[in-house]
Amino acid sequence: MKTNKTSLVVTGLGAAVTTVGATALSGPIAAGVVGFGAAHVVLGVLDMFRPAVK
Repeated sequence: MKTNKTSLVVTGLGAAVTTVGATALSGPIAAGVVGFGAAHVVLGVLDMFRPAVK
């Protein structure tokens, strides 16, 4: 299985946003940032397992 660079970038960026939201922010904005980052992690991982169209 060959992973797409875009999927890896989206997953890594989502992990970074989740980390920043969990550590540097507080309050309801932090929950939104963590959720936004977690959604990108999930979507990036799902994109890795999607079959390629040839």
